[in-house]
Formats: sequence, structure tokens, C-alpha cells
Amino acid sequence: MHSSLTAYQIDSLLDQADTQIRQGRPERAAELAQRVTVSQPDHAEGHYILGLALLQTLKIDEAIVHLSEAARLDPRCPEFAAHLARALAHSGRFGEAIAAANTAFNLGPDQPHTLAALGTVYGQCNLHERALTSFRLGSALAPGDGNLRFNLGIARAFAGEIDAAEADLEASLKLVPNNWRAHDIIARLRPQRPEKNHIARLGELLQITRGNRIAQIHLHMARGKELEDLGDYEGAFAHFTAGNHAARAGQKYTIDQDEERVRALIQTFSHPGPDATGCLTEEPIFVVGMPRSGTTLVERIISSHPEVYSAGELLNFGTCLQNVKPDFGFEALRTVAYQKVEGVNWNELGGSYLQSTRPATAIKPRFVDKFPHNFFYVGFIARALPRARIVCLRRDPMDTCLSNFREHFSELSPYHGYASNLMDTGRYFVLFDKLMKHWKSVFPGRVLDVSYEAIVAAPEATSRALIEHCGLAWTEACGRFELNSAPSATASSSQVRSPIYRTSMQRWKKYGPCLDGLRALLNEAGVGPDVAG
Repeated sequence: MHSSLTAYQIDSLLDQADTQIRQGRPERAAELAQRVTVSQPDHAEGHYILGLALLQTLKIDEAIVHLSEAARLDPRCPEFAAHLARALAHSGRFGEAIAAANTAFNLGPDQPHTLAALGTVYGQCNLHERALTSFRLGSALAPGDGNLRFNLGIARAFAGEIDAAEADLEASLKLVPNNWRAHDIIARLRPQRPEKNHIARLGELLQITRGNRIAQIHLHMARGKELEDLGDYEGAFAHFTAGNHAARAGQKYTIDQDEERVRALIQTFSHPGPDATGCLTEEPIFVVGMPRSGTTLVERIISSHPEVYSAGELLNFGTCLQNVKPDFGFEALRTVAYQKVEGVNWNELGGSYLQSTRPATAIKPRFVDKFPHNFFYVGFIARALPRARIVCLRRDPMDTCLSNFREHFSELSPYHGYASNLMDTGRYFVLFDKLMKHWKSVFPGRVLDVSYEAIVAAPEATSRALIEHCGLAWTEACGRFELNSAPSATASSSQVRSPIYRTSMQRWKKYGPCLDGLRALLNEAGVGPDVAG
């Protein structure tokens, strides 16, 4: 039996635990806070601080238990509910995260860090309007918080408020000068012009940050984008190469990992399997493809339909698959086997995916999940959700690979390791092409290929075919997708609000000999620009 602690001892332990968290020692903080919860199981703040410490050590399930208990014991505290929402979102339990975040927001939080946490949760859950509201309120309370101002700028970019976003990002740099990512985002907000750009500033910063890998990544990628805007393609390519070289230095990725994954999936799903036993809902529409291939454009066309909700890039399907079959995480797909697949409860998987998208997706009859890398999961989707519609974006292979190479993706993502090397990007495209052709052969009629170039050349005809594949009646709103006011979490957030444009088509030709190696690789694989048919 544990001895009871005095009120003074409890306060002292929690003060120490809070200090340990702030000083980056969450393990020690957890030990201190746990002494409080053992002695006094109904101490809400004890559970809260223990939950925060566990969240920092990535013991997510344990963190949820203690943060849930804190929120139960003190249901009027917005901080407890907000950080419970953080933990739930981290666990992929997005529907529960939204509910907890809404509870916290409705309690009227008046602390900037609480509003920042809510903004982050709403952003992770693709509720970008609510994220913008949270960051705006938080920034108003703490105008000197550079990180809050940075997040406000990103949220405004998603909402299409480009001028305000740029002002916020520039203000955040004055407050936090070493936020190197802000430079890359500023460069990509709009096309840069000879009379207004940041090339000189970026050049100076590159000189003084030599040896700082993170700075070099973002500054090189930003300067490459701006030089491209000004027509210096050789200079742009040199900076994209340098930025990606710095990124690759911090990775353990090899293309063999994705080659193994694709090989295993093709061997495992060699036939369509028995008749549908999955969840028979028709609500989801999956838009898949290579990143930077036009998936956002197609998502905007479909979600302009009054019956369709834009759910954004959901990681839910892969998370639900792992929950239903714990040894089916993304990495484990490299060793997936038919025997393991036959043990999947397809109805449970489809139902859990649908439920995980709630409550956001319940407001309209249909919804779009446009996470591009769901192309790895098409075999699972086809069986778990036999009535779901699947659309695959196709774009010129050279333009697709170049667009991936010129974009810096999060180093925390397990999906984008290939993009920091141009030749690996080409090899990855070949794997994508091979896997999608396999899915179409095994599940005939389930996947509609849509060409980005066809949308540009014949937007209405292509859009009509797309809407028909989704089982929807044509509406003129789908032909005027640029009027869609919903936020867009994409590197092209300003472009998706403009009429269809041609400037990114055949961009690769402007790079000339810089892309000769990629061109040869794709040609040899039978998908390059010099391959007939």
C-alpha cells in the first residue's frame, strides 16, 4: 500500500515534473507525476502532467489513458481536453480527436499554447478553417510568439489568404530568425518576379548557415524555386540538388525498401479474392497517385459537387489496417503474404475506416480521401470497401518526377524518402506505374485513370467522365472548381483557386541536359518520353 502524500508534497512533485518537461526530460517528469497519481488517483492535474510526459516519450496509448482521466476529473478545463485531442490525433483516432478539440474550444480557452495545440489538431484532422480560427485567436493573445505566427501564416495559405500568409510568415521570421522552413513556404506562395523576390536574402543566409543541414535544405529548395520562377533552370536545378543532398544525409532510405513493398503486394494480391465481404458503403472516393501529379486538382473538381465533402489527405486507411492487423504497418507491407491477408476481417477494416473519418465526413453523402500514397493500399481498399470509387491521377512521368524532386517533403514521413534523389524518384515512379497496372488488372473496373494533361486539354469532358465514375450526377459547379472556397492543404494552394493553367506542363523540357539521366532511366523502363505509344 502506498503512503499518502501531503498537499505540499503533491504541489512540489508536480512543479518538479512540469520543470522536467520544459527542460526536455519527460521520462523523469513521468516518474514524478506518477507518484502523485498513485497516491491520489483522482488528482486531475497529476494525470494531466503524466499524460503530457508520456506523450513526449511517444507512449501514446498510455498518454491517452491519463489525459482522458484528467479530462474526466475536470471536464471544465480546456487544456486537459486540448492535449487529449493532441494524443488522439497522434494515434490516428481523428474522429475522437475532433470531438475532444471541439470540447476544448467550446470551453473558451484563453491560453495561447492551448489554442496552438487546438490549431495543430484541427490541421491534422483536415479541418483547416477551425485551425485558422484557433491560430488567429492564439496569435492575438501572444503577438510575440513567432511559432504561433508561423502556424497562422500556414493556415492562411491553406485558406487562400496569400498576402496575409506572407505577412505572417515574414513577421514570424523576425521573431524566430532560424525558422528555415518559413523561407521555403514564402518562396512557394506565389510566382516570384524580377522586381520582387528573395534570392539575395537566401544567398546570404546560405553562406552563413554552412554546416547547418536543416537550414541548407530549406534555403536551397527555396532559392531553387525562385530561380526557376525567373527562368534560371540550371541554377534552380543546382539548388534543388544541393537541398536534396542535405536532406538525404539525414535519411536511412533506400529504393530497395519500396521495391520489396511493391513486389510483396503484387505477389500477395495475385487475384481478386472471394466475393465482397467488406463494408458496403458507397461514401468514400479515393484519389490516389504520385504526389505533385494533380491529385488536388481532381479532388477540387469532385468536392465541388454539392453531395461531396473534401476530407483532405487522410492517413486513416493505413492506420485502420494496422489496428485491425497489427503486423500490417506500412513497413510490414514489404513482407506481406497471402496467408496473412486472408486473416483480415474485411468488413471490420472497411467499417473502422469509415468510422475513423467521423464526424467530419457525415455532413454530406460522399467524401473524398485524397492521400496520394493510398495507391499502396488499393488491394486492401478494393476488398474492405468493395463499393468505394478509386481514381488514379496520371501525369507526364518527367514532369511528375521533377515536381517531386523540387519539393521538400517532411523527413518524418515514411512515404517520401525517394524524393531526395532524382534517380530514385524515377525508379519510384516506375514502381508506382507497375503497381497501379497490377491493381487495374486484378480489380478491373475499380480504378479510373485520369490524365492531368487531359484535364487541361479538355476540362469539361474529362471532369464529366470523372464525376460519372464516382456515381454522381453532373453539376456545373464541378466545371468551375476554381470557385471552390474550401481550404486546401497543398503546396499549390494558390494554384487550385485559379482556372486551369498550362504553365507546369512540359516544365521538364526547360531543364534540358539536367534531366538526361532521368529521361534515360524512364525510357529504359518503358515509360519515358521517347517510348512510342
